[in-house]
Amino acid sequence: MLYKIPLILEPQPEGGFTVTSPVLPELVTEGDTAEEVLANARDALEAVIEAYRELGRPLPVGLALSDTSRAVRLDTLVAAA
Repeated sequence: MLYKIPLILEPQPEGGFTVTSPVLPELVTEGDTAEEVLANARDALEAVIEAYRELGRPLPVGLALSDTSRAVRLDTLVAAA
């Protein structure tokens, strides 16, 4: 299943980033680089989805992309070397 989740990457004074999501307050992680924090966000999302399932809570409406045969607009962070 694909999910479209808004993320906020906040640079930290000591370096690295903290990432949160305004629609899933339980999703909080960090990383030293943008690439690392996005990978960690994926892991955190999987943990949040599992927790929601275990608690019998539905995810907020519109996060799951059930029709992946159509184009989806996706803003993506891309780091260049």
